[in-house]
Amino acid sequence: MSVVLGVDIGTYEAKGVLVDESGRIVARHQRPHRVTVPRPGYVEHDPEAVWWDGFVEITRALLAAHAPAAGAVAAVAVSGIGPCVLPLDSSGAPLRNAILYGVDVRAAAQIDQLTDAVGEQEILERAGTSLTSQSAGPKIAWIEQNEPEIFARTALFVTCQTFITGRLTGNWVIDQATAAYYHPFYDRRTADWNLDGCPGALTRKQLPEIGWSCDIAGLVTREAAETTGLPAGTPVLVGAPDAAAEALSAGVSGERDMMVMYGSSHFMIEVLDAPHTSRVLWPAPYLFRDTYLLAAGTATAGSFTRWFADLLSPDTGGDDALYTELAELAAASPPGARGLLALPYLSGERTPLYDPGARGALFGLSLRHDRGDVARAIAESIAHSAAAALRAFDVEGLSPKVVRAVGGGTRNLVWVQAVSDISGYPQDVVAGPGAALGDAMLAGMAAGLLDGPDDSRRWVAPARLIEPRREFAALYDRQRDLFEQLYRGTRPLVSALDELRNQS
Repeated sequence: MSVVLGVDIGTYEAKGVLVDESGRIVARHQRPHRVTVPRPGYVEHDPEAVWWDGFVEITRALLAAHAPAAGAVAAVAVSGIGPCVLPLDSSGAPLRNAILYGVDVRAAAQIDQLTDAVGEQEILERAGTSLTSQSAGPKIAWIEQNEPEIFARTALFVTCQTFITGRLTGNWVIDQATAAYYHPFYDRRTADWNLDGCPGALTRKQLPEIGWSCDIAGLVTREAAETTGLPAGTPVLVGAPDAAAEALSAGVSGERDMMVMYGSSHFMIEVLDAPHTSRVLWPAPYLFRDTYLLAAGTATAGSFTRWFADLLSPDTGGDDALYTELAELAAASPPGARGLLALPYLSGERTPLYDPGARGALFGLSLRHDRGDVARAIAESIAHSAAAALRAFDVEGLSPKVVRAVGGGTRNLVWVQAVSDISGYPQDVVAGPGAALGDAMLAGMAAGLLDGPDDSRRWVAPARLIEPRREFAALYDRQRDLFEQLYRGTRPLVSALDELRNQS
């Protein structure tokens, strides 16, 4: 029996699954890893240790766990966080750590420079949105300006899944959905690169070819086969952004279907039947030809909980038992966290504030507060951030018809319930391995195990409905007012603290 392999590289862990022709997961494996934060606002991955070694370990573990799969892998698909920026030399070797997606906010000056040079209206027509920290183009410009020796040696800039598929096949291809976030270097009018009017020395040759997520990028080489255990000649797909693969895994494929991903950050994807233009939200192609998405993302979500867990027990390395304990403690604290309020902006904020300088806070602490109150305040602050991003879709007149919640964070029911209570949206919580299953679905389509995105829904796990609790609406409306006041009121103090830090 044929199987397909799906592997997802996330911010804090990598996951993989082997799935058979019926959609049954016959093996799964995950591997935790850490981000590197060399200075505030800079967030990176070691591409060898985190991306490639993670893929190899997961693949070998899966093949070992399900011996019949060793010669029966029909296709492979990989998804990854993104858009990331990784410069490679002419041999395909990384020249520095990979700069991560919108949580890395180092390129604020380059956003302004590129906007001025290309023109705000031209960028809007090319990208369908404005430049933000989610844009990869300014980060390439940052490398050119701040690390010119690395830029001069760069043969190719790639993202996470492109790095892995390139290592597997020797072909460096980026998917349309991720390429669209390399603005202002991508033009959605032609679905291709466009460097016209862009300052700097970047050339077309330094950007990978563009394909669709469901296309075949190439075949596993003999060298890659020896390293990974995959059979030489196995088809490898172009791959996808992790959030888009996660959306597919949840059955998000119809017009105005939305996925809310509960991970290190919140990410929302809404499927549309036509391209959309927005200065606040992020339009892009979806996974398949003639499909479109509109996305939003916060900068911090589960990473705030992880930060708190690491403070309490720094040697656990993200142990699931500790997160379960924190969720139980949060559940014992009442809505409102006994008057404790948090701001979740530990890495600035993306949608809708776009404030890379925003910072986190715990406000109202007293000696009567315990760990459960802090855990609930953190969950509620993350939920307020998510609700603000969801309201951006409402403002655009594109309120979702269905919201499906996915990701490891959905195990924390306090967090999920708070998002529904504060936003007013019911959520179908879909259990399962998430983006890795979405990757397997893409591989299944390429291998002929699935007839297309609609057919892939038969591999989707059953959902659990979470309804907003109307009895807490007034409390959370008032808390929202205080949340927004706390952000606005402390923002000047954050700037003053930044100045003080720079002087020390």
